[in-house]
Amino acid sequence: MSKNLHMRRKPEVLAPAGNLRGLKTAVDYGADAVYCGGKAFGMRSAPKNLSLEDFEEGARYAHERGSRVYVTLNVLPRNAEVEAMRDYIGQLKDTGIDAMIVTDIGVMMMAHQIAPDVELHVSTQAGVTNYGAAQALYEFGARRVVLAREMDLQAVRDIRARIPDDMDIECFVHGAMCMAFSGRCLFSNYLTGRDGNHGECAQPCRWKYSIVEEKRPGQYFPIEQTEEGAYLFNSQDMCMLEHIDDLIDSGATSLKIEGRSKSAYYIAAMTNAYKTAVNEYMVQRGFETADGTVLQPFRDRVIREGDPDYAASIGETPDRIERDADKAFSGVPGGDIGLEFAGDAAPTVPTAPTEDAAARSAGGVELDELSYKARSARRKSNTREEVLPEGWHHAKVRPAEHVTLPDWLLDEPDKVAHRDYSTGFYYPEHKVTQNTNRSAYFRAWMVVGEVLSWSPERGGRVTIMSRNKIEPGQLVEFVLPGEPPLVYTVPARGLEDADGVPVSAINNPAHVFSLPCPHEVPDNAAIRSRTKHPTLKAE
Repeated sequence: MSKNLHMRRKPEVLAPAGNLRGLKTAVDYGADAVYCGGKAFGMRSAPKNLSLEDFEEGARYAHERGSRVYVTLNVLPRNAEVEAMRDYIGQLKDTGIDAMIVTDIGVMMMAHQIAPDVELHVSTQAGVTNYGAAQALYEFGARRVVLAREMDLQAVRDIRARIPDDMDIECFVHGAMCMAFSGRCLFSNYLTGRDGNHGECAQPCRWKYSIVEEKRPGQYFPIEQTEEGAYLFNSQDMCMLEHIDDLIDSGATSLKIEGRSKSAYYIAAMTNAYKTAVNEYMVQRGFETADGTVLQPFRDRVIREGDPDYAASIGETPDRIERDADKAFSGVPGGDIGLEFAGDAAPTVPTAPTEDAAARSAGGVELDELSYKARSARRKSNTREEVLPEGWHHAKVRPAEHVTLPDWLLDEPDKVAHRDYSTGFYYPEHKVTQNTNRSAYFRAWMVVGEVLSWSPERGGRVTIMSRNKIEPGQLVEFVLPGEPPLVYTVPARGLEDADGVPVSAINNPAHVFSLPCPHEVPDNAAIRSRTKHPTLKAE
């Protein structure tokens, strides 16, 4: 077991990285841990990914700054890949990494044997949706489960309340969603031959589709009444920044940002946003002071069996999350005879077969007691009034005031390229949907430069690598770790090229320039500016 496992004292912000630069950027902007793939066996083949030497350097860089590094080994390997996987694990274990993220149970057992000192995390690809599965994986040696993205907050709480406290729960908080359950999809295989379960997904779910009628070849009919056609499976992105307190209160140990194919700027901006939000949570919940001094040990607000107030929690404990949640996961509340639990009515186990509304419409089939319980579990309500017939009680959380975040922080997700945002499946009444009219990313901000160095000479100057045009009078923002962005107006004079020759504007991308800046800014800080015309482009 990793010696770092029990040292965590606050919720972890877990950032993505597709290369060594991304790893270092994530650490510099506050990531408690970074997950990345190697040259093989990861679920993202598009990024350059990291070599063994990169892992060694990245782990050393992270550990010197109090962060950790996790490596993805979460493909579903075929027979011919098993021995290669074994060799690769043997090589990885000596690089200094902290954990391996796995899906396949055979890979998990292999890693446990070959690298017993490296933590094992079970990928969302495994589709963990209940505490029984999490507990079994814990007994197999896993110390973390990345829950299926299809889970709501109540399910997270129920799992947290029924697994060991030293088992981490990792939940996605930001980034692209997938139309397949836990990312397991064969759509790309069928249409392109590229295996989505080996990191080669062509994302055909985001393609534009129209209908062609058999006797009218060449005539394309939009599936919806639009001129553009329709994007059938084009899911929204997730953004839980404003609701980070609900997720932490529900027992999430690690908050995962999606995006190993994203730019260093995206990694910096989103890591900084979620890390700042977690810091605000810790202060407003009374765990830390603003300077990070610990006031009391961190603990989520889930009430477990055996807690002093467990018996009371089954009754009328106030709970904002439950009050606001939808009445049922699917269908219309009360749509099934015998399955409506509301108000003060005491639910009872049926002594005779129970007629089900859906079954009745199909011919009046009755449910026996076992089927009744099973269907009840699938259609359980999120409200505090519900107690299922078998005595099941949802885990409750101790009430607390909502954590408020500053406006600048709430604006950050809109300053990276993104699709329309949603809260995923965490709130049943506000589930993720799809964008049916476009698949491109919306971008209202762009990166115009990157800080190479800052000097106090001549009243302060910043040397940058240019990415896009910068001209006098332009309003730019320097993205700073742990702080609001530095808003700065480019001065009318003082712009120079690499040789110190004055220029009227910075027009050449990938060239070195300098400009006056009295505010000290860190190396590698991204410089961004609003686009004159918001666009639909990829990140």
